Amino acid sequence: MGTDLVPLLARRAESGAGPGPAIHRLGVPTAKLVAPAAVPADTVARLLAVAHVYRVWRRAGSPATARRHAVRPVAAAPHATVSAAARAATVKRAALALGFDSVGITDLSPTPHTDALTTWLEAGYAGTMRYLHRQAARRREPACILTGSTRAVVVTRNYYNADPPPDAGGGLVAKYARGTDYHRSLAGPLATLADTLIVMGAGAECTRCYVDAGPVPERELAQRAGLGWIGKNTMLIDPRRGSFFFLAAVLTNLDVAVDPPFEADRCGSCTRCLDACPTNAFPSPRVLDATRCISYGTIEHRGPLSDVISRGRGDWVFGCDICNDVCPWNQRFASPEGAMPMLSELARLPRDTFDDMNEATFDTRFGATPLERPGLAGMRRNCAD
Repeated sequence: MGTDLVPLLARRAESGAGPGPAIHRLGVPTAKLVAPAAVPADTVARLLAVAHVYRVWRRAGSPATARRHAVRPVAAAPHATVSAAARAATVKRAALALGFDSVGITDLSPTPHTDALTTWLEAGYAGTMRYLHRQAARRREPACILTGSTRAVVVTRNYYNADPPPDAGGGLVAKYARGTDYHRSLAGPLATLADTLIVMGAGAECTRCYVDAGPVPERELAQRAGLGWIGKNTMLIDPRRGSFFFLAAVLTNLDVAVDPPFEADRCGSCTRCLDACPTNAFPSPRVLDATRCISYGTIEHRGPLSDVISRGRGDWVFGCDICNDVCPWNQRFASPEGAMPMLSELARLPRDTFDDMNEATFDTRFGATPLERPGLAGMRRNCAD
């Protein structure tokens, strides 16, 4: 018998226990850790949880709820600080998961083209779009759009779809307008992205969504957020996708890191967009005279079409894609892959589509599309020979 067993048998004898199997008592550690709660894997809106760990003691023979010391209260400040760069990365992952094609972040400092905007408005190039005059001050100072906001999260969404063959007849509709109105289509995902910013906390108290509406200078903010450069046709051009995409933005006061601006002008000496415009709507590169633009004339303008628009619009009955279609960046990179769904039957419309239509029928067929903007009267005007 080993010498180590002698004390054990002696203790058994003293307690009256026989030489049978030993009765083992499990020792419970006097300190336990409270495991951190698992972070749901199905959400991209949450940051990694910061686990608060507490020590808990139990007196021998006392109830399990008895503690030697009270559980420490949760600290007012987080134990680990999430950086502005980490928040920006989370925002971008959320935007891409919601179906947006690209996302960038910029601040709301004054735009660098305030004098150019003033000159453009004074030249009358806005036509009858008087709201642009009312919005001018806030377009120059984006921080004034939403009180307290300091950042703009700018997103893009591809809408490219191929044109029908030229011999299909009827009137052409611009590519962006061949489906549900993008204001409606993007509203849901953009609102979800805004909710993500609020959930992230870090002082985020205000957000507001803008989809090609309000006084937001989307293209300038997108350029400053690194999403592309403003081409000579005044469109934002993404070097990976061209310019057939929607722009939208969420203004917020969330502290997120900003992206470097897209500084390069990759148009170079190309003037295809300027040369292709049938109504000479570009007095100079990056300056658009809306009163000569087919898109303005067929969508925004009320009343009869001007002679310039009537003579130059060709088959276009809603909008115009000419200055985009001829752009080398679109010819090389624009693709329908992953684009928003469109309706091929809206690409070309028979010119008599609206002749005998009443308002109720128009609302039923086209009320959820961009054609609602000019309305039944405007589309009848546009389709007239």
